[in-house]
Amino acid sequence: MDRTEPLVLDLTGLARPAEEAALHAGGPAILVDLLGVPAWSVSDPTVLRSLLNDSRVSKDASRHWPAFISGEITEKWPLALWVGVDNMFTAYGDNHRRLRRLVSKAFTARRITEILPRIEQITARIIDDMARTGPGEVVDLREALAFPLPIQVIGGLMGLPEEDWPRFRTVVDPVFDTTLSNEQAAANTAALYGILTELVAAKRTTPGEDITSTLIDVRDDEGDGSALTEQELLDTLLLVISAGYETTVNLLDQAATALLAHPDQLAHVRAGRATWDDVIEESLRYAAPISHLPLRYAVEDIPLPEGTVIRQGEAILASYGAAGRHPNLHGLTAGMFDVTRQDKQHLAFGHGAHFCLGAPLARAEARTALPALFACFPDMALAVPAEDLEPVASLIVNGHRTLPVRLLPTDQPG
Repeated sequence: MDRTEPLVLDLTGLARPAEEAALHAGGPAILVDLLGVPAWSVSDPTVLRSLLNDSRVSKDASRHWPAFISGEITEKWPLALWVGVDNMFTAYGDNHRRLRRLVSKAFTARRITEILPRIEQITARIIDDMARTGPGEVVDLREALAFPLPIQVIGGLMGLPEEDWPRFRTVVDPVFDTTLSNEQAAANTAALYGILTELVAAKRTTPGEDITSTLIDVRDDEGDGSALTEQELLDTLLLVISAGYETTVNLLDQAATALLAHPDQLAHVRAGRATWDDVIEESLRYAAPISHLPLRYAVEDIPLPEGTVIRQGEAILASYGAAGRHPNLHGLTAGMFDVTRQDKQHLAFGHGAHFCLGAPLARAEARTALPALFACFPDMALAVPAEDLEPVASLIVNGHRTLPVRLLPTDQPG
């Protein structure tokens, strides 16, 4: 790699605005230090979109990352789980197409439509619970809404027993925490696979109408060579659960925060000058739920604009957060939240072969929850200044530790 001093990415998320500015100023790709590992962070949206759709870019560390193949990257690296799993997230070429074909059966448009009534029921129940708080009382919106809605939706889809939802959350959240020690990360990974193994065993004994049972059928019954291996089954469940949960939590969090911090934008929605879809897409652009997504690898040398060359075997970091706010695409207003913006292009759900299968589900949850929330609590306000909200301890995801708001239901005097 270029021997210029890499930008050391902050593990806590506190330096995100300064990091994004540095990435924007650095050109199409900039060398970064990712927990001690060098990688090319790509934030220019045009270049990133091209690379995400380029067959010369792989996500398979076992085939295309020399540092992983040689054993230089081991399970002790805090992000080892992100590059070492055996599912469509890390697959390449024909293997990726095989795994995606099997998993996509669980995320068809028809299946999303079928689950909409359940999303509406869960949302109504959550907001009813919130409405029981006293007028003006401070509520953590992340804890009250942003967490429970996705966990109940994805837990139901996966067939995870309701009594296991709290335990499931305690092991999924740390997957995205980049401040954990090696030992903490390893212990959490072991606990996570313990829950997944229990779930598979239970569903083999008592199958149901859920994604886990469907994937077990694929694992156990298909005889044409395309079936999942046992490790692929576990790792696919891990992918579906974690991706279907954390991304939506942060979408709900960031959209609500942006509207409360910019009441003029909420006024556009209430006056009919913008839709809730506008809110969702602008939130995804302005504050992408995933800031940096590890990792991809150059299958061969890839020249970029302005002369940078990503050499064969070098790691690539997709910096979705910085791409959404890049002035090359959105000009001088890139850092502004504007629901009336005509061009809301973003890469929050990726692009190309690895585009997130769960994107329609995340949008459906946000499209249900946000209007219901603001209809029930029209005078809701942040309980602290927006600049005092603390980010989640992660360089991967982009959310807040807590989101304290003051509630005032519609049936309360003004």
